[in-house]
Amino acid sequence: MKPAITEYPEHYRNYVNLVPEGNIVEIIESQLNDTKKLLADITKEQADFRYAEGKWSVLEVVGHVMDTERIMNYRILRMARGDQTPLAGYDDEKYVEESSFSTRTIADLLSEWTVVRAATVALLKGLPEGAWTKTGFANNGEFTVNSIAYIIAGHERHHVGLLKSKYMLG
Repeated sequence: MKPAITEYPEHYRNYVNLVPEGNIVEIIESQLNDTKKLLADITKEQADFRYAEGKWSVLEVVGHVMDTERIMNYRILRMARGDQTPLAGYDDEKYVEESSFSTRTIADLLSEWTVVRAATVALLKGLPEGAWTKTGFANNGEFTVNSIAYIIAGHERHHVGLLKSKYMLG
């Protein structure tokens, strides 16, 4: 069930709103296939494309979404296990700057993301029923485990939308 706005900071509302009704684990499990279809056959020029000065390339967008998913998985794990230690935010710009995403191929990144997504699905499928409503603090806000799962799915959908509209893919 979609989380209530009280289950996560308002800043994430747009991501959650992008996720359709349904079983969130099934949604997360299936959505990467659509993203891979969008990106699998792009050229090196398309992968390196930036729609404006200072914006990320397609390769960097993919890497960013993958990094964010890993961080969100860590948050889910900590919260689901009852850890109430507040977790810091992260500087996504710095993460991309310090990465080597732009030197890799889209096929390589999609292969890695497939493994990351499999880990996400395995983590979510392995959660005890009561873990989904557990809460924790990250990036100066309170979240439920369920809301973070929706944020993972919505974050991908957000960036896929940008890949289509700003990067002219698909």
